[in-house]
Amino acid sequence: MAAALKLISHKLCPYVQRAVIALTEKGVPFERVDIDLANKPDWFLKISPLGKVPVLIVETADGEVALFESNVICEYIEDTQCGAKLHPQNPLQRAQHRAWMEFGSTILSELWGLETTGDPAVFETKRKAVAAKFAQVEKTLGVGPYFAGENFSLVDAVFAPIFRYFDVFDQLTDLSVFAETPKVRAWRKSLAQRPSVRTAVSSDYPQLLHAFLVRHDAHMLKLAA
Repeated sequence: MAAALKLISHKLCPYVQRAVIALTEKGVPFERVDIDLANKPDWFLKISPLGKVPVLIVETADGEVALFESNVICEYIEDTQCGAKLHPQNPLQRAQHRAWMEFGSTILSELWGLETTGDPAVFETKRKAVAAKFAQVEKTLGVGPYFAGENFSLVDAVFAPIFRYFDVFDQLTDLSVFAETPKVRAWRKSLAQRPSVRTAVSSDYPQLLHAFLVRHDAHMLKLAA
């Protein structure tokens, strides 16, 4: 019998979305519990050493076990759950996929600066950094529709939440991040149509992200016409 799973979440967190997408692709039932990261519950701090989401609580015969770090959670889901395989079986290809998952995390780090800064110079530096990273991704993509071709993978689960940011950003300004990356643009479109990706966030995600930008007095908002 599969372990019961509970995912501790935040509505805007892209790392949470990775786990949600992986669980959905596997067809695994799970309970999602959203918390306020600005007012973290004591019970959460006891199970999350870094004070971050996601945390996957696994119910076992010996009690509950809490897993933290999104890529670790995704790997556990892949290793323990039935359903479609989200990693290549070949060890070298699997290692390559893990490396690109980490690369996706570096893009998220740049995006944090892009969306939160109020400084025009920092904004432009981060915009160029994100564009440069996607130029590197462009070189590794094949014919699609997904990262490794026909089969959806954990790399796709990592990048889908990244692209989701731009669904909101594009309504504000033209960042030109994907101007010279046609394969990335096609990949983004394919991921946006995937049911697991569409349902990984609540319907109020765009409004929540916009409110986040307002709270940070983001330079991006000043570019909106």
